[in-house]
Amino acid sequence: LFVSRKHIVTLKRSFELLRLIDLDFSVSFCLLDLPPVNEYDMYIRNFGKTNTKQAYVQWNEDNLERDVQTEEIETQEKWTQHPGETALVSTDMSVLTPKIDSQRLANFLRSACQVIEVLLEEDRVATQPRRNLRSRASSLSISDRCFQLNTNLPFLNGRKVSCLHISQAQRQALLSVHGLPDTSGHPVLDSKYIICVWNVWQPSSPQKLLFCESQVTCCCFSPSKATLVFAGTVDGSVLVWDLREHARMHHCLKVNDTDWTFRSPTFSTDGVFTSVNHTCPVLTVESVSTSVCKEQNCGLSYLSSSEGTWTMLQKSINFRRVAFEQHILQHFVVNFTCFSLSSLLPLHFPSFSPKDTMMVPQTLNIKFLPSNPNHFVVGTDVAVVSHGTRHELKVPPRWFKPQQGGSRSTRVNTIDFSPFGKPIFLVGCSDGSIRLHQITSEFPLMQWNNSTSGQAIVALQWALTRPAVFFVLDAMSVVYIWDLLENDLSPVAKQPIWSDKVITMAVLGEPEKPNGLLGIVLAKESGIIDIKYVKKKWALPQQEESEKLNLLLQQAL
Repeated sequence: LFVSRKHIVTLKRSFELLRLIDLDFSVSFCLLDLPPVNEYDMYIRNFGKTNTKQAYVQWNEDNLERDVQTEEIETQEKWTQHPGETALVSTDMSVLTPKIDSQRLANFLRSACQVIEVLLEEDRVATQPRRNLRSRASSLSISDRCFQLNTNLPFLNGRKVSCLHISQAQRQALLSVHGLPDTSGHPVLDSKYIICVWNVWQPSSPQKLLFCESQVTCCCFSPSKATLVFAGTVDGSVLVWDLREHARMHHCLKVNDTDWTFRSPTFSTDGVFTSVNHTCPVLTVESVSTSVCKEQNCGLSYLSSSEGTWTMLQKSINFRRVAFEQHILQHFVVNFTCFSLSSLLPLHFPSFSPKDTMMVPQTLNIKFLPSNPNHFVVGTDVAVVSHGTRHELKVPPRWFKPQQGGSRSTRVNTIDFSPFGKPIFLVGCSDGSIRLHQITSEFPLMQWNNSTSGQAIVALQWALTRPAVFFVLDAMSVVYIWDLLENDLSPVAKQPIWSDKVITMAVLGEPEKPNGLLGIVLAKESGIIDIKYVKKKWALPQQEESEKLNLLLQQAL
């Protein structure tokens, strides 16, 4: 009983104490603490050095005097009296100005633009396979491929091409003379004759457009560079265009929503030599290329149709740069010296019999010997070719006659010297005869009378890549190819073009390149200008061709 009572007292005390004791459950303890680890810390922990810490610091941050990022570079400037190369020493502001050759830079940019234009033209043609200007297979048997110059322009529609000329210095430069249009199109251009300056590698449009009021009968480029264009007119004047003039100096006309620049002549002889000038049509214009002839001093000869005499003009051109209102303008200073050669080379024939004596013959064309421009030959309307010099020296022979010998009413329509330095030239006549003359012989080495069946020779020109090949165009629009090494009696190829009559012809080529192209430019009656590249068997030079031709000419002589 006593134990029970004690146990009861203990329980009672425990209940009282439990009411006094309250456990605090707000306190917590973390058994494991793992902070988040990024990739960089993981890399440093695995591959970095132990007991090290990476920190970002500013270089030279201990410099408390100034706010800098890098160490200051100590420099000291000293100068000597000679040479004074800095602006501080010489006090010359020109030293600070960069030296730029503006003329050289302009020439480079001009050449670069031409190259880019050609590349863009080729790319445009390649992306337009159906374009007519694209080189395509030729329908003629004498050529491999051909293409057309884009004469389908609003101001060229209905205009016939009367003359073609290719530069001797820049083989890709071509001149085409266009007559008056058949129908009225533009009031300003309807009464103007147009000369187009083409780059045959860019057939989409002409490079330059020249125009004048008088009818153009002939034209040519300057001999050294294709920068000047000369033209003879039907009223007897000679016109000169400087293609380097800026376009803002000339007329800008809008034709079918497109702006075109038409260049007026830079110089004209019309009215300049009133006392000694003539009004007879200019038949031909030739640029005289000599070894002493430079771009600023070249010769020009033109032949007028005055009966009994012919006139040659020598021209000296000097360019003066005149500064006017901070613009650079180029002006011509042109001096002409006129003289008649009727007393030196009287155009009568005392060696002929009285029954053959005719009226004083008319001169038709003139050509200069390429190897010696002091010598020239003049074609007449009595089948003979006159021989003279620019320095009034009498040289034999005075005349180049046909094999028949007597004078007859036959016009010498075309003359062409060999471009390979040989003293030989071809003569094409109105009776269809073709003669091959040597400059030292009165009578021809060879003469072909019936190669065109009596049709007049319209154009005749040597090939530029082969010494023994030349091309002929007759009045019936038939093109002939002659290869004297293959056949010296008749042409080796004959190509009639009757669908659209050919008015005139010119030969282009690249004699400077071993595998250069050779082609003919045909101006048709409809105004189309075709370029036909002849087959390689007539274009590529043969081995020892020049020596074989010399042997053939010696045998003929």
